Amino acid sequence: MATKRFWLMIGIFVLTGGLAAAQPETTLPNGVAAGDVTQTTAVLWTRSSETGTVTFEVAADADFDSIMQTVTADVTDPLLPVKVAIDGLSPATQYSYRATDAAGNSAAGTFRTPAEAGTIAGLRFGVSGDWRGELAPYPSVRNADERDLDFFVLHGDTIYADYPSPDVPIGQATTVEDYRRKHNEVYAERQGLNTLADLRASTAVLATIDDHEVTNDFAGGAPPSSDPRFGSSEAEFINDTDLYETGLQVFQEYNPLRDEFYSDTGDPRTAEERKLYRYQTYGSDAAVFLLDARSFRDEEIPNPAEFTAETTTAMIAKTYQPGRTMLGAVQLEELKADLLDAQEQGVTWKFILVPEPAQNLGPLNAGDRFEGYAAERADLLKFIVENDIRNVVFIAADIHGTLVNDLTYAETPGGEQISTDLWEISTGAVAFDAPFGPTVVALAAGLGFITPQQRALYNVAPPALKEQFMSELINGQIEPFGYNPIGLDGSPVAAELVSGGYLATSSFGWTEFEINADTQQLRVTTYGIPAYTQRQVLDDPAKIAALEPAVLSEFTVEAKR
Repeated sequence: MATKRFWLMIGIFVLTGGLAAAQPETTLPNGVAAGDVTQTTAVLWTRSSETGTVTFEVAADADFDSIMQTVTADVTDPLLPVKVAIDGLSPATQYSYRATDAAGNSAAGTFRTPAEAGTIAGLRFGVSGDWRGELAPYPSVRNADERDLDFFVLHGDTIYADYPSPDVPIGQATTVEDYRRKHNEVYAERQGLNTLADLRASTAVLATIDDHEVTNDFAGGAPPSSDPRFGSSEAEFINDTDLYETGLQVFQEYNPLRDEFYSDTGDPRTAEERKLYRYQTYGSDAAVFLLDARSFRDEEIPNPAEFTAETTTAMIAKTYQPGRTMLGAVQLEELKADLLDAQEQGVTWKFILVPEPAQNLGPLNAGDRFEGYAAERADLLKFIVENDIRNVVFIAADIHGTLVNDLTYAETPGGEQISTDLWEISTGAVAFDAPFGPTVVALAAGLGFITPQQRALYNVAPPALKEQFMSELINGQIEPFGYNPIGLDGSPVAAELVSGGYLATSSFGWTEFEINADTQQLRVTTYGIPAYTQRQVLDDPAKIAALEPAVLSEFTVEAKR
């Protein structure tokens, strides 16, 4: 066994470029980051490979001529990052900070605090998720650090703990060290680039998990007996098993987040558990609600063995089981209360960031999305509509492509779809092979939804025709259920397409959201590069590293007053 493992590691070492993939010599290889930034507080972060004291300094100028705060932290393990909390900050202010470690090396970053309540100043932020270690150095986000963002959301699947990669060449991370090496890998330099570290140094970040921070498609609110990957644990829920706790501990370590936990909520699946839910306002321009859609969810409903009218109807009926939850009752009530608070404060835009899509994409693999928890989904959408909470946008990731649609819901299985002016955009991936389009085409071909000839034509089509094909394929699957076709044309949403389309499914990239301070119009711009494979990274790393993001889609939405 040891001999096999030795040769496996040697093989991966050669395939990934040997010494070319090694960590850089700097003692601050992951840069710095600032997160959980409020009007008056922030969390600062770094990792040093040199044990000893790290000194964080905060200043209101980039030259650090007038240092406002100095805070220290001790590095005891080169793989364990350090972070410190700072307070006493002023709203709507740009701050610079730097970390200096025991070796004397420094790295600097910047962040901007949100405007205080009642202020209209405009806002610009970015979102993406889903990046695999073997596909570094992530040129799809190389322009994000230049966009003067107020913050960036790291929207789940920030590592792939269950995929082999250069630094952790095993099928599933299990130990604390495995998970730390996975996180270190994605924030390390490859081919002279460290785009994620550059991005995190350029603005405040918010981060949440999806599934691959632990393992694929796990359901934290299900019993361990439902999933053999979590062993023979005596815990009541997966979110108390060793594998889950290890993954979440290290996710928390490698992101600039406050360590928050629920109190005794009276709900055993959330009581005293780690809390990733965040609610933050940005003046009167926007409120952000960042959700954890994994830790408290019920077991997912699997695909039927065959998709027939009978099995599909039965599957949809299961998604409406009373009490079935993806968010957990406690988090759902927090979200509702905070949505009401934002509306009462006069905040214009409300962005609900849920890692899995809320839009209806049809029964195939619906169990993993909000669609698989249809009763809770309908309850939330109905709550927003009935309370006249305006300008609500859902932002998702997970599916490795950009799809935009307005949201409808039914209160009973097979019931009439109720129209709303709510809408959603999924975004990303930063780097996942294969992206949404090729993946769905392969699935459709395997299920007989398209012919081999259609698949072959898709594979050689130019990008615009690929998106047209994908739109027709998706619409053909969702329209029989009464769901609206992809896009915002003809919807209740006051949207105007500026360039591209409402899909970007064969690329890697990220999405920017900008609120105009004068008009409160929202502009949504998706940037991307052609998707690539690990083989292409190995064959011509310089070519991949040189890819430059371009605008793939741009549209505007008028605020409802």
